[in-house]
Amino acid sequence: MAAAKKAAAKKPAAKKPAAKKPAAKKPAAKAPAAKKPAAKKPAAKKPAAKKPAAKKPAAKKPAAKRKPNAAFMKAMTPSAILAAVIGANPMPRTEVTKKIWEYIKKNKLQDAANKRMINADAKLKAIFNKAQVSMFEMTKLISNQLK
Repeated sequence: MAAAKKAAAKKPAAKKPAAKKPAAKKPAAKAPAAKKPAAKKPAAKKPAAKKPAAKKPAAKKPAAKRKPNAAFMKAMTPSAILAAVIGANPMPRTEVTKKIWEYIKKNKLQDAANKRMINADAKLKAIFNKAQVSMFEMTKLISNQLK
């Protein structure tokens, strides 16, 4: 009976404050068991610690300025049809695209519902051979007009 009273006395005490303590002790008891297998892993992880040191020189490379592609910077002569929109002077592809967009925005040729679509006026219709093109298709059609 004395053992039954002691067990009954421990249960209420264990439920209130001691319930938290044994829960904390149990993971602590498991932690040393977990640390023993992990003790083998840090030896394997030491080479991994050396890898970040090797990555530091690689981080310096993006700091250098990006060089433009020479093909985009080469001056191209627009055809007579395209020259009516952007001018007859030879210019790089990037400038041709900028001039076309200036023309589109100046004349409000972007579709109101879908901004990716361009409604062609008389000059652009001669270049595109369509009444409406997407902005991605536009660059392809313009490149056909450059020499």
